[in-house]
Amino acid sequence: MSTFIELLKAIVYGIVEGITEWLPVSSTGHLILLEDLLSFRFTSDAVFMDEFYEMFQVVIQLGAILAVVVLFWGKLWPFSRRAAVNERKAIWRLWGRVLVASIPAAFVGLVLDKILEAQTGKDMDGWLYNSVVVAIALIVYGVAFILIEKFRKNTAPRIERVEDITLPTALCIGAFQALSLIPGTSRSGSTILGSMMLGLSRATAAEFSFFMAIPAMAGASAIKALGFVKYVLESGTTVPVMAYVTLAVGCLVSFVVSLAAIRFLTDFVKRHTFSAFGVYRIALGVLVLVWAFVR
Repeated sequence: MSTFIELLKAIVYGIVEGITEWLPVSSTGHLILLEDLLSFRFTSDAVFMDEFYEMFQVVIQLGAILAVVVLFWGKLWPFSRRAAVNERKAIWRLWGRVLVASIPAAFVGLVLDKILEAQTGKDMDGWLYNSVVVAIALIVYGVAFILIEKFRKNTAPRIERVEDITLPTALCIGAFQALSLIPGTSRSGSTILGSMMLGLSRATAAEFSFFMAIPAMAGASAIKALGFVKYVLESGTTVPVMAYVTLAVGCLVSFVVSLAAIRFLTDFVKRHTFSAFGVYRIALGVLVLVWAFVR
């Protein structure tokens, strides 16, 4: 029975990750609530469970990344023999912009974070990962979405296709992605909001955000996975079979749900604004604050 319960928890985590990773509503805010309500309990080793959960909540994103690759394979694979030469060149240019957009977050996450930890003894998560910061970020970005939709109401977007994104624009969008290192801002929320402020259409902002997720999430997953392996090797801890099973189930469910979530958002932004997500973020932020004070 306990094994079944742990698998159900992994399924729930996969569903939440698959939805919140792509919709601009902050997966962190939802995971804070889930961490208390549905924490894994397949071993009594509290230190191991803390290390495992820290890794799990990031590596589960690999399923979500795979969904992007599957859905946008034709736009992302530059080696297709069916594609004309100019089409392959366009794909390489797109990857160039995605990589340029990845620079700010990589610099902040890999360089500045280490400097902060060396100077203060705590990394960014140590300083910022708490319910109050997450709640404030949820609310602030929620208000920002509502305001930008209001001010953009009668303004035509400058950029209607990802192919038209310039390198400077990609770098600026990347700066907004770096802001998503603050828990609660949401990587997709930050990049979509920044893209819209820079003149991208909703559909283009969402699509480019999907593509930017591939190096960002793959890199973060690799770092967390290596950190977990290092902990296991140094501590000599035996990894329970359920750890592998829950991680695999979470990734699989995240992949399946992400397929639906990406399709939903792609269709949604063609007919609707992001204001509804702004309202949802504000409501979630209030809930997280309340939860922080009553738990």
